[in-house]
Amino acid sequence: MENTLEIINQRTEWFREARFGMFIHWGLYSILGKGEWIRSHQKLSIEDYQPYFEAFNPTKYNPRDWAKAAKCAGMKYVVLTAKHHDGFCLFDSAFTEYKSTNTPIGRDLVKEFVEAVREEGLKVGLYFSLIDWYHKDFPKFGDLNHPMRDNSAFKDEVIDFDNYLTFMHNQVEEIVTKYGKLDILWFDYSYEEMFGEKWRATELIKMVRKHQPDVIVDNRLETSGEGFGSIVTDHINLYSGDFVSPEQIVPHEGIRNYKGEFIPWELCLTMNNNWAYNPTDTLYKPSKVLIRKLVECVSKNGNMILNVGPDALGVINEESMSILDDFSSWMNKNSESIYGNGYAELPKPEWGYYTQKGNVIYAHVLEQPIGPLALIGLSEDNIKRMSFVHDGSEVKISKSWTTNAYEGICFAQYGEVPHFTYPLPCSVDSVIKIELRGTDDEN
Repeated sequence: MENTLEIINQRTEWFREARFGMFIHWGLYSILGKGEWIRSHQKLSIEDYQPYFEAFNPTKYNPRDWAKAAKCAGMKYVVLTAKHHDGFCLFDSAFTEYKSTNTPIGRDLVKEFVEAVREEGLKVGLYFSLIDWYHKDFPKFGDLNHPMRDNSAFKDEVIDFDNYLTFMHNQVEEIVTKYGKLDILWFDYSYEEMFGEKWRATELIKMVRKHQPDVIVDNRLETSGEGFGSIVTDHINLYSGDFVSPEQIVPHEGIRNYKGEFIPWELCLTMNNNWAYNPTDTLYKPSKVLIRKLVECVSKNGNMILNVGPDALGVINEESMSILDDFSSWMNKNSESIYGNGYAELPKPEWGYYTQKGNVIYAHVLEQPIGPLALIGLSEDNIKRMSFVHDGSEVKISKSWTTNAYEGICFAQYGEVPHFTYPLPCSVDSVIKIELRGTDDEN
């Protein structure tokens, strides 16, 4: 078994076509409403956290609502936290009692999720934590993150980490065998000396590939959001993953390997500043910003997965739904400039971004031009036709006297008078479709 960029690109073909997905962080921590790291941040013991296990009863959980919201927003895949760092499983694991089927809800919530997402025609992903703060054999005292890291009662505790790894591998095998074909397996995360073969990563990925040969995997068996891993080197490990997962930051030039070749990557991004439900965090990013970040990712050959954190009952809140609705409005008119698009071999324009699919370049105009729009990098002779994507209306090559001094630069004109300034049709992103002449076109 080998791993090369060619193999990775074949496996991620649908992923790079899709470009846009939904992340869902949801679990016991949603009851506390202070984020999924609450046990670590507040150094809560298992006993402190137990009341939330006993109270977990998301009576409004309907994953079809989540899937429909994702689809309506233009997302093509959905990834759910089947198990986060607290060790609680949303699936019916045979290897632990710490699972949703033993809470008041009494159901395998992952099973319902994957069925609902597939019914909407979307790709299915499951997030699985390599870390488990509930398991007795996971390192505690002195660990970077464990809730008991500073509790001296655990200082001399003897653990059997191999036993933990066997347990963790068994649970991964459950989720890759019990729920049909998975499209994404999102591991999280490695840190300090806890990376790669510390997780018995080669053995783990071989087992995953045996059951799910086509599943695509992120790079966090090997690294965290802080690094890229061997996928950018000349020796790609079996457990390198199929895409890099930058978190809360857009790489300034996309992500390339040592040869300068683009590799698959996906920005994982929150709407506010929390992954899991936090009703006191009202710092939501404007829809305009989030839509433009999706465009920026695509212009750099990347994906974006946008997170929602449903509440303790299983409902996505109004603020998040409002953002998804805004995506729906924009994507309904402009999605052809996103799906299957990527980097255009052109200088980045001052007014926005270019994306490209085959013989079509999309100009994402974010900033209001004064007069005609300079299409830097494009030649008038190579342009067959231009139009706005949202309504198909014509955009002309400008022949304004104001542009005569700028020889060799092609200008676009929308509106009747060449040197007038007309408002952009969309304040978020007005997209111009630029169809280039092919080899069969007459010059």
